[in-house]
Amino acid sequence: MSVYSLVCFLAAIAVFISFINNKFGKLQTTITITGCALIFSLLMIFAGHHGYLKLEDNVSHALTQIDFGSFLLKGILGFLLFAGGLGINLTNLRDQKWEITILALLSTLLSTFFVGFALWGLCHLIGVSLDLIYCLVFGAVISPTDPIAVLAIVKKLQAPKQIAIQIEGESLFNDGFGLVLFVTLFTIAFGAHAPTVASVSELFLREAIGGIIFGFVMGLFFHYMICITKDHSLELLLTLLVPTAGYALAEGLGVSAPLAVIVTGIMIGNWTRRVGFSEASKQHLTHFWELIDEFLNGILFLLIGAMMLEFTFHTTDWILMLSAIPMVLLCRYLSVKIPYLGFQRVRQYNPMSVKILTWGGLRGGLALAMALSIPAGIIVIPGQNIDVREIIIMMTYAIVIFSILVQGSTITPMIEKAKLIEKENNQ
Repeated sequence: MSVYSLVCFLAAIAVFISFINNKFGKLQTTITITGCALIFSLLMIFAGHHGYLKLEDNVSHALTQIDFGSFLLKGILGFLLFAGGLGINLTNLRDQKWEITILALLSTLLSTFFVGFALWGLCHLIGVSLDLIYCLVFGAVISPTDPIAVLAIVKKLQAPKQIAIQIEGESLFNDGFGLVLFVTLFTIAFGAHAPTVASVSELFLREAIGGIIFGFVMGLFFHYMICITKDHSLELLLTLLVPTAGYALAEGLGVSAPLAVIVTGIMIGNWTRRVGFSEASKQHLTHFWELIDEFLNGILFLLIGAMMLEFTFHTTDWILMLSAIPMVLLCRYLSVKIPYLGFQRVRQYNPMSVKILTWGGLRGGLALAMALSIPAGIIVIPGQNIDVREIIIMMTYAIVIFSILVQGSTITPMIEKAKLIEKENNQ
């Protein structure tokens, strides 16, 4: 089976799962697709081990030909982030700009170091010689919440406005900042040259500040391009250039492409939507990008579920996977709670805010893509031939599956309680 055939079949399966869920299940699409893919993978493994069919081998062979890191980080991520940026209401963000900035920057940084040191302590406790820098790399992999999964849940459940704005804003911006942080720590851990404070600082600033500036310039360019054309189809086609050519150009310049497309998406979604698009385009812009978002989301989360076919599980992997889930949740709670201690001194918040931000901090394909980009061969348990890459991928996969299936499907009561509290306060 070729990669193209696999992607075609996955796209068809995703559409059929969405159709069946829409008619009968009514669950959130991301949860349904991931769960079905996981069940499908388990069935293929069971059937393959008992000699019933060779489908497992065919799919596994096709999966090995996909560079999952490049497929997401240099492929569909730009589309998904741009679609998320288009849906952000800048007026709403302005009201909570400090909360979103602190959650996206400080909380991500705190979580990275909390997770890194907690994992380092756990590894020493169970006799795994995993260096601190690799533990911090895992912290950078798992700390950013995934905007693809988070935004889908928030839209479906219609969380209270104040909480929804914080979740949406944080998930979009900590995504870009998290990638910058990951690239910085990755360079320290796996770079060919010994890092210096100056080189690391220069890399971080170039990625972060450069990405924001390039995104602003790109937003201005496409704003004026869209304003001077009156062709409805061409206006929509111009938006496709942002996550394609614009994303590739940002990477070529060495700045953060995710941050760039988010900034451009927010500018086009707020400024250009209001004054640049024709009336026909205004009506179709949201639907056009929602369709792209849903289609690519389906393929992505089916791939996440199917990845189980590629894993070989060791006892150490199981111990670290099961330990990583509560460890990361606790670190997420602390990284959100600490800023809220300051927030609550100047403004009142829904009592459920910290709990929802903690439990609703879902991880998805972005975390897996970063984990899969880690080089193999740095052995930490020689007897079992377990390397750094295997440990980080296994823990990341366990957290992604748990967050989407368990956290995503059980957050409804929290959001409903928050709605009830808000309703009572407004009476």
